[in-house]
Amino acid sequence: MITVRLKKGCKLNIAGKPALETKILAKPSHAALLPDKIPFIKPRLKVKIGDRVKIGTPLFEDKRRPAVQFGAPGGGVVEEINFGPRRIIKEIVICLDDNEKYVQFTPLTDQDIQDAARDDLIKAMQNGGVWPFIKALPFRDIANPEDHAPGIFVCLGASEPFMPQPQVYLKNAIALFESGVKLLRKLAPDVYVTRPPGKTPAVKALKHLTTHICKGAYPADDPGVQLYHSKKSSDENRSWYIDGQDLIQLARFFHTGRYPIARIMVLGGHLASINKHFKTRTGIPLATLGRYQEGKKAAAGTRFIAGGLFRGYTSNIDGYMGLYENSLTLIPEGDKKEVFGFMRPGYSKPSSSNTFLSVYNPSDLETDCGQHGERRPCVNCGFCADVCPVDILPQFTYKCVRADEVEESLSHGLLDCVECGLCTYICPSKIELGARFKLAKEAYYKELI
Repeated sequence: MITVRLKKGCKLNIAGKPALETKILAKPSHAALLPDKIPFIKPRLKVKIGDRVKIGTPLFEDKRRPAVQFGAPGGGVVEEINFGPRRIIKEIVICLDDNEKYVQFTPLTDQDIQDAARDDLIKAMQNGGVWPFIKALPFRDIANPEDHAPGIFVCLGASEPFMPQPQVYLKNAIALFESGVKLLRKLAPDVYVTRPPGKTPAVKALKHLTTHICKGAYPADDPGVQLYHSKKSSDENRSWYIDGQDLIQLARFFHTGRYPIARIMVLGGHLASINKHFKTRTGIPLATLGRYQEGKKAAAGTRFIAGGLFRGYTSNIDGYMGLYENSLTLIPEGDKKEVFGFMRPGYSKPSSSNTFLSVYNPSDLETDCGQHGERRPCVNCGFCADVCPVDILPQFTYKCVRADEVEESLSHGLLDCVECGLCTYICPSKIELGARFKLAKEAYYKELI
């Protein structure tokens, strides 16, 4: 067992973390799939408005690899297909039937999986719409089924404060998780199960499968961080990874022969009047979570962030959860001016520097989306390098990206970037470093494919 100790990163004492308590949400009236929130794909529609679909019916395929299907998150009628600029497919919305039907695939036992050929398992995953659960480093694209990965990382950590905790989604699902690991061993020579230290029953039950213990602050549990601090050769940079909850879904698909839609999601942020885990389903309306506030509606000026505070995206109450999004965070926009703010010591303002007295405040602090100051040039303060979990120097990489010096930015470690967002969070000049790096990686990858 390997212990990866992340000495950098950042301890996020941010208010509004969801409790471990779990509540079952009522079935929504609609569910949706969001192709534009799935990186790098080129969707080709397989349905039209008015079509009746079952759970698991292919809604679209990836033009790059047509065998990779994306199944319907609900059974009913395709009510809307919404397009964005340049005819990008934003949403495929399904009005759900009271009694939803499933596309039935062939279920497999653990022994059937062990006896099956690797190519047959991959084909079954593609046809069933569950192949997109597996992604590939370093670009975090859906894994190419024609590739042979040197290893697969299974991530059980949740050091970002607004993500589902593994002890919640592993409850009553240990057997499925173990089955999923056996399946992955048919796809790659090495499977690495990474988890944080702990003595919860769920964590202890997986001790025999654990290969990596991740210690340290956010983002210690990220697969890119684990790979960076444990790899022995550059060939491992092409490793695949899968989230722990997605692995359970993958195993559930093979055991039942049905496209899995059950999900554990969280509602967090200090503007949410109830912060909990919820048992729900893929593709639910944000209103299903955002309005679940003990009868209260979200206040004006609330930012809806789907998919995590540091890696998610801004949405609105009329939006839907994407295929990979399992959290909704409600925090203020932060556009209000503070009277005499320059005179206040900032004991309650989150900061990693000693500019504010909050550096001495151990409590969880409220945060918002405001920049709290004007954007300024990079001053080479080095704060971003102090927290970078993969030891790149973001201040210099940023300048290479700005100058369009591709080779030099790669030599600085651009592809090692795990897109954790800490460099943006900590930057005193308010520079969107993380977004810049992500776009630069995407541009480079698109040239390769």
